[in-house]
Amino acid sequence: MARRAKKYVYYFGDGKADGTGKMKDLLGGKGAGLANMTNLKIPVPAGFTITTDACNVYFADNKTYPSGMWDQVLANLKKVEKSMGAKLGDAKDPLLLSVRSGSKFSMPGMMDTVLNLGLNDTTLKALIRKTGNERFAYDTYRRLITMFGSTVMGIDRQVFEDALDKMKEKKGVHLDTDLSAEDLAELVDEFKKIYRKKTGKNFPKDPLQQLRLSINAVFDSWFGDRAVTYRNLNDISHDLGTACNVQAMVFGNMGENSGTGVGFTRDPSTGQKRFFAEYLINAQGEDVVAGIRTPLHINEMKRKLPEAYRDLDRIYKKLEKHYRDMLDIEFTVQDGKLYMLQTRIGKRTAAASLKIAIQMVKEGLIDKKTAIMRIDPDLLETLMHPMIDPKANVSILAKGLPASPGAAVGKVVFSADDAEEAAAKGEKVILVRPETSPEDIGGMDAAEGILTARGGMTSHAAVVARGMGKPCVAGCTAVNINEKRKSFWVDSTTIREGDVITLNGSTGEVIVGEVPLVAPDMTGDFNTIMKWADEIRDLGIRANADTPTDARMALKFGAEGIGLVRTEHMFFEEDRIQAVREMILADDEEGRRRALKKILPMQRKDFIEIFKVMDGLPVTIRLLDPPLHEFLPKTDEELRELAREMGVSFKKLQARNKALHEFNPMLGHRGCRLAITYPEIYEMQVQAIIEAACQVAKKKVKAVPEIMIPLIADVKELTVMREMTVRVATEIEKRYKVKIPYDVGTMIEIARAALLAHTVAPEADFYSFGTNDLTQTLYGLSRDDAGRFLPYYVEQGIFDDDPFMTIDQEGVGLLMKMAIDSSRKIKPNMKMGICGEQVDPRSVDFCYRVGLTYVSGSPFRLPVARLAAAQATLRRKNPKKYAPESIA
Repeated sequence: MARRAKKYVYYFGDGKADGTGKMKDLLGGKGAGLANMTNLKIPVPAGFTITTDACNVYFADNKTYPSGMWDQVLANLKKVEKSMGAKLGDAKDPLLLSVRSGSKFSMPGMMDTVLNLGLNDTTLKALIRKTGNERFAYDTYRRLITMFGSTVMGIDRQVFEDALDKMKEKKGVHLDTDLSAEDLAELVDEFKKIYRKKTGKNFPKDPLQQLRLSINAVFDSWFGDRAVTYRNLNDISHDLGTACNVQAMVFGNMGENSGTGVGFTRDPSTGQKRFFAEYLINAQGEDVVAGIRTPLHINEMKRKLPEAYRDLDRIYKKLEKHYRDMLDIEFTVQDGKLYMLQTRIGKRTAAASLKIAIQMVKEGLIDKKTAIMRIDPDLLETLMHPMIDPKANVSILAKGLPASPGAAVGKVVFSADDAEEAAAKGEKVILVRPETSPEDIGGMDAAEGILTARGGMTSHAAVVARGMGKPCVAGCTAVNINEKRKSFWVDSTTIREGDVITLNGSTGEVIVGEVPLVAPDMTGDFNTIMKWADEIRDLGIRANADTPTDARMALKFGAEGIGLVRTEHMFFEEDRIQAVREMILADDEEGRRRALKKILPMQRKDFIEIFKVMDGLPVTIRLLDPPLHEFLPKTDEELRELAREMGVSFKKLQARNKALHEFNPMLGHRGCRLAITYPEIYEMQVQAIIEAACQVAKKKVKAVPEIMIPLIADVKELTVMREMTVRVATEIEKRYKVKIPYDVGTMIEIARAALLAHTVAPEADFYSFGTNDLTQTLYGLSRDDAGRFLPYYVEQGIFDDDPFMTIDQEGVGLLMKMAIDSSRKIKPNMKMGICGEQVDPRSVDFCYRVGLTYVSGSPFRLPVARLAAAQATLRRKNPKKYAPESIA
């Protein structure tokens, strides 16, 4: 008996597609949504989905379809023809098709689409006879040649757009809808000539050939530059593949009783519970999404097409109730009848994400745990984005649509390439475009904000900017752009490349010059979500903070203690660097102690202020870590100036600087090695810490210092340092007659210390993993130099991620787990954390799974860590319900 071919094609409604899990993996988000709507008896044009498996086999087999796939396509095409009562290529009643991509995760505009497939000179005549609308038929044909030529054959779309603009200019009209049937027929002939000139071939007449080539183009677009860039930016796997959706066309360009639109079931910018949609009369979907025409508010559809609007209102509410989430939908009205073309979970700003989650809990659609899992932790950082200072006097140049909230200041650039180039130099830029396209994704990511002259609230620029958390002003029609001259003007004001403007994405204002920005007020919905997250999470959250100001900021963002105070940052302060340099230049211990005596009151004061802020909370203080030469100037000119200031000879200073020089300071005389050689340095620091704790204790402030010894490789180093710490602390406690609850621990940042952690544990009250140095020593590379090649490694797929941005779970993570497990056998309740700034969601999830007590990062990253920790807890306790899609 012959083996049955694997199923690669699913007719809409085949099986149960719930938009999640394996069906979403196979059908992609768009295909699963179409299948789902079909099962819900919502009007969806007939069609079928070619699975992501087929795409992956296609690439694995050198761009060859898997066995049986094409036969399945033809069999399902017959089902579509039967359902629609028309046939592909038929000379009497032709069926036209759309071919669209659709991956598991939404990638708006990043992959390819071909509409109106199946037209040729024969079916064109049949379409005219069938509809009695010659203008519509020619408009549809010119759209097919444009999309097929640019998407499938790689012709620059602008060539077709230029020809269209010339025709409009020739006929003295502004919009393409003003062109007559005769004008469009002439344009079709011109487009065919362009196609032949650019490809050396005639436009294909065989609809099945058009279909096969279009499927190829959709599959190929998975590895197109813009799609790869988008996945890299959004941490989406390159192995997923895209599905391909083949669907009967319905036409929004049949006249004044037809149209097309895009909408969100709630406001994607603010989260407000209102239908947020736009549409265009006599248009196809690409016109709305690409921003080719500025669309109308959905209320216009309510007025002009009331019956279709009533259906749309009923359907979007039904879909939102079914999915229990805010949705992004696409629809077309053909001759007064509504059809749904897409539904998927809608992209939204951070603020909207919080508001929608809270609203849906109140409405009983979801519970608090589901609400927490709905929010992308990384997106929370965009809430920290500045806003325009309400007290500032501004000169408003123009006003467009408030497409993505927040404020941005930067120099104007007019191309994505220029934005990327400028950003690479550290410049802040605003990308100004007539409208953005998927090719602009890299420049949009590099820019501080985006301004477009065309497009609406659901245009490519708006949707992508909201997903990125970038301020965007779209559809600013007062802005006239001259890309060749790299300038734009509004009335009599001209803005040239390099001029500074400010965007207010919350109001749509474009402002001349640089306007002062202020930090946002983190209250309301933010506090509610953080409260829910804190109720759920089991992982502690601390902050890296070196000053009282940092400490106050840490508390504001929910820190439960300080996981790292870097004392060397205090040494660099202007009022003490002189004493530090005296200590370094001293010829003997006595000289060093004299200099350290000057530093002692300054260090003590630092710790007093931090202890006051953190009253009752733990404060982990890392003793001096960097090598001494870092405190000395680098150039001879700076050394001469320092010699004059200190009253020492330049030659002595130069000789000392040379003596301190190391070929590889990262692995040199630093950390505990410095204190083994010069114990008086750490003695002074411990004295400052314990004296500060005693002094605040007298004022009823509870100090909880955790004294951390950096860079140990052997337990004996920690033993020596612990004995010194206890000796100094005991002397001070006796003098002040105060008992301080201090701990002595170490950083695990050398591979040997991690491997031998079981020998270190008896001497340590706590561990903090220094993931930066642990990564450097394990990889054998310098973080400061690796920036030259690490991006290339990630781009080439050698490394999945930059190991300094997210913990390398296979290597560094393995060492961490070995250290944790071996130490907990000796001290089951030992405190352990990380302090290397890697508090991205995946790293937080890993830290929770391997049993760390807390994670510590910069104050502004703490909301991300708190939410990620709550999500990690939910995933661990209920892995089936809360699958780790976002951290896979």
